[in-house]
Amino acid sequence: MNRATFALAGLLLNFAVSEVEAAEAGYPNRPIRFIVPFAPGGPSDILSRLVGHKLGESVGQTIVIDNRSSVGGILGAQLGAESQPDGYTLLTSANSLLTINPHVYKKLPYDPQRDLQPLTQLTSGGNVVVVHPSVPANSIKEFIALAKAKPGVINYATTGTGNLLGIANFKVMAGIDMVAIAYKGTGQAVIDLIAGHVQFFFMNPLVAISNVKAGKLRALAVTSTTRNPALPDTPTVAESGVPGFKNITWHSVLVPAGTPRPIVKRLNAELVRIVNLPDVKELFLTQGLTPVGSTPEQVSALIKEESQEYAKLVKQIGYQPQ
Repeated sequence: MNRATFALAGLLLNFAVSEVEAAEAGYPNRPIRFIVPFAPGGPSDILSRLVGHKLGESVGQTIVIDNRSSVGGILGAQLGAESQPDGYTLLTSANSLLTINPHVYKKLPYDPQRDLQPLTQLTSGGNVVVVHPSVPANSIKEFIALAKAKPGVINYATTGTGNLLGIANFKVMAGIDMVAIAYKGTGQAVIDLIAGHVQFFFMNPLVAISNVKAGKLRALAVTSTTRNPALPDTPTVAESGVPGFKNITWHSVLVPAGTPRPIVKRLNAELVRIVNLPDVKELFLTQGLTPVGSTPEQVSALIKEESQEYAKLVKQIGYQPQ
């Protein structure tokens, strides 16, 4: 390659770098899409709309909520992973898409640790174990006794691999047999639970607490290691007769891998600020969620650690990947 060719290559490279820097400096200059991998009405959808509204106000752009419902949230996660890494497509993800799906499905169209770049963790919290009011049980011990007396009769809802695996573990530890009914989203599962078509569910507190307080559902326990301040009189599953049991749910926001670092830093700063707004923190806490707000590196470390834990759990309870 001669000197003139080298010079031309250098000019083209500098031009390309300048274009990228200019694009990053003007970011964002058009609407941002929030992919929600579940149907409207569930915790991922509610969080996306709340955080998205605040983000839109902050950056001066419209936030478009794009619900892509599918079993396990796989379609939405794949779409997020395959989108252009330009900061204009964000994915709101429950931890199940990142740390559980790889161990309960034989093949996934995305790799959570390779194809997605975390921005921040939004919230964390255990689920609420709820039953239809017609179920003659007021505690976990009473429910286990009922399920043992009627093996294979009680139906329970699943809306993703998080509560699917959580309830599978609960069944093994409690020694009971129930029938799983799969839903694409929490919204429809809640409707059927309130109607009595299913009787049992591990429900995110963001959706559970209002229905429990309205008397539409009965809370038996929480799946966290400590009691939920929003339901102080509701014991944990572990203290209710199933020692050592836990099932934690958390949500995060991610972008496609390869998104420029300045955009990642900008979005992380905006989202952490939003999570720590007094009105947002108060809303999260009153709805039974712990606000987090963390660095991309902390989320990546959490994904790796929890993924290893679920890999062990899948083998421990004998769950067969589908």
